[in-house]
Amino acid sequence: MARKMLKALALLLALGYCSLLVSQLTHPFKIVEIRPVPERIVSNLLSNFTYDESPGGTSLEDSVNKNITLEDIFISVKTSRHYQTSRLPVILKTWFQLAKEQTWFFTDVDNPLHQNQTNGHMINTHCPSYHQPKHLCCKTSMEYDHFLDSGKKWFCHFDDDNYVNIPRLVAVLQRYDHRLDWYLGRQSVNRPVYVNYQKKKILYFRFGTGGAGYCISRSLALKMSPIASGGRFMSVCEGIRMPDDVAIGFIIEQLLKVNITEVPEFHSHLEQMKLLPLNKLRDQISFGFFWKKNYKDTINAVNVPGFNARYDPTRFLSLHCFLFPYFQFCKLIRR
Repeated sequence: MARKMLKALALLLALGYCSLLVSQLTHPFKIVEIRPVPERIVSNLLSNFTYDESPGGTSLEDSVNKNITLEDIFISVKTSRHYQTSRLPVILKTWFQLAKEQTWFFTDVDNPLHQNQTNGHMINTHCPSYHQPKHLCCKTSMEYDHFLDSGKKWFCHFDDDNYVNIPRLVAVLQRYDHRLDWYLGRQSVNRPVYVNYQKKKILYFRFGTGGAGYCISRSLALKMSPIASGGRFMSVCEGIRMPDDVAIGFIIEQLLKVNITEVPEFHSHLEQMKLLPLNKLRDQISFGFFWKKNYKDTINAVNVPGFNARYDPTRFLSLHCFLFPYFQFCKLIRR
């Protein structure tokens, strides 16, 4: 009798595992369950997660402002209705859990589910949802104004195809003084861009691509205010006819004469993510992802072990578990 019961139990376990595997293979983009991570666990992760042992890690000696914490950072994520079922669930399940009070999503649609999952941190900008420069500038203008109202020391922008390594972001920002003018980012091109400004002269400048993320100190953000606050940022975008991240660089480098500081830890899908060494992933701030269906199924994602690629095409779930294996869903990875 006992032997029959053991066989029945083994059969049930096998069927359960097969069901999970089939679910992963047949629903690659659907992340259904998002359980809030207890605040105690998050606090322990952020306080105990250090990088000092890693090559290139930030030590206390490197920090010029040790008092900067996650509470001092305003993190904005630009998204749209087109990605609310594909990109947002992955973010909400992973790195958002480490910065729930500091992260705000700027979108163009009302979504009660996401509003509940983010505790009211979804802002409907009522901007058009199209990927045109003026529509992107509309959302970035709202991001900037909300940062000014927040009173935070750092404004950090990311896109919805970014994974953000929150502890590393805090550690790197500790290198810089928010009371000085800092524009931190990563260029997407290795040469300055130019614009024909007011049909009179050509101006050259550099900018940090929004797809990798950028951070602006409060000191510099306040100096941008006469040019960019209260919707004036839209006028700048229209004047140079460029997207939002280019307009940010134009204001800072050309009008305010503050040069971008290159931070190599920012990464976008414009790079080859697979070239990032596994032993260097902990040192990076942001990661990008690119997938183009019907274009030879091109996938540009970080190379990290973990979940099945069809279940986790962005590799963000696997990356999160590589960095923070304590999360409950990471136990589903076969070791």
